[in-house]
Amino acid sequence: MFPNEAEAEAALAALRRQREALDRQIADHALYLELGRRLGAGAPATPVAAAPARPPAEPAEMRPVEDVAAARRHGRALVAAALDILHEAGRPLHAGEILPGLTARGFDLPGHDPVAALNTRLWKRSGPGGPLRRLGDAVYAPSEEEADPA
Repeated sequence: MFPNEAEAEAALAALRRQREALDRQIADHALYLELGRRLGAGAPATPVAAAPARPPAEPAEMRPVEDVAAARRHGRALVAAALDILHEAGRPLHAGEILPGLTARGFDLPGHDPVAALNTRLWKRSGPGGPLRRLGDAVYAPSEEEADPA
């Protein structure tokens, strides 16, 4: 017996959701493989079962201090620019609305999903005492708005 139109549409929607979930998983695994190749450039491949659960920590004297400091400065500048965009808008914005303004100001967010990368950075700075307030899923406002009577 064949399904009716509503059943066929429901089954098709369920299959599309499954495909989207698989596409996300495939993209994640492709990213992990690429990161592994970049981090292990030239190192022979080891079987997954033989790989340690956690890579050994790099000694502090081997870490490039300049890169860490530069990354922190870049992160602070990105959050400051996002705050400027929020102040200019005069209302809370979704990370997807903030991203074009950051791109126009010369910021580039790497990764498969730049909005998700931006959301993560903003979320980390939206805690108590931070410059941002998280109002919903990827929706942010400056934290000082709460103190200002409008």
